[in-house]
Amino acid sequence: MRPHDFAPPTARSRRRPVLASAALTGLCLTAAGCGGGGQAPSSSPASPTSRPPAGSTAARPAPTAPLGGRTVVIDPGHNPGNRDHPREINAQVDIGTGHKECDTTGTATNSGYAEARFTLDVSRRLRALLEAEGAKVVLTQDGDRPFGPCVDERARIGNKAKADAVVSVHADGSATGNRGFHVILPAVVKGGEAGTEKIVAPSRELGERIAGNFARITGSTPSNYIGGGSGLDTRNDLGGLNLSTVPKVFIECGNMRDPEDAALLTREGWRQKAALGIAEGITSYLKR
Repeated sequence: MRPHDFAPPTARSRRRPVLASAALTGLCLTAAGCGGGGQAPSSSPASPTSRPPAGSTAARPAPTAPLGGRTVVIDPGHNPGNRDHPREINAQVDIGTGHKECDTTGTATNSGYAEARFTLDVSRRLRALLEAEGAKVVLTQDGDRPFGPCVDERARIGNKAKADAVVSVHADGSATGNRGFHVILPAVVKGGEAGTEKIVAPSRELGERIAGNFARITGSTPSNYIGGGSGLDTRNDLGGLNLSTVPKVFIECGNMRDPEDAALLTREGWRQKAALGIAEGITSYLKR
């Protein structure tokens, strides 16, 4: 998530991967994190007026999709084109507690694999998983704009959608030896357009469930440099959280500047596991 120059990637087409069931073992970080999965609710019995006549072979209604009627906003961190628009992304925006850059370029691995490429790939995989469960999924950007959106607009997209959950996907850019993932939660913030009092508790539950399922499915461990081993970090300096009026968290999936973490983040199979871990955390939260 930390700024770092990188060569802009070529445009990637929207992917709709075939989903596989994950029968992976491991320990959850929290009891809430073990709540992923679950059975789809059964369809309601037909009313007397709609019951087919005796001997009819009419098919029963299909079961309701597990996340039917739910809206999830996925926020792929940064944008591959940000580095080509320094004036626009360095413009200051109001984050409630002060002002901050519109956005940054993000980080990259030592080999040049950009965070913006990683976040968009994982976000597209995550969208496919959630849509397969019946959710309406909105991406804040899908490689379809030259830069941004700015952090305040990212928050507004989730608010306007009246999302049941928002997740901002990132990867960190810390020092070599710093490894693992962490989920960033909103602090209590009030000032200007910021007011997070109502979303702090549900956002923490969302974050705990994502952290637990992410660890279980990817096999990754919580950050060894942020969060005291909990995999959770609370911050008040991120406009995307400060300005949100709906439950929202960030996830830093690993440290791109550490060779061992980078080897995972650049692996397609691992990115699918990352998307599945996040998806099961979101599903667990929405079906609680």
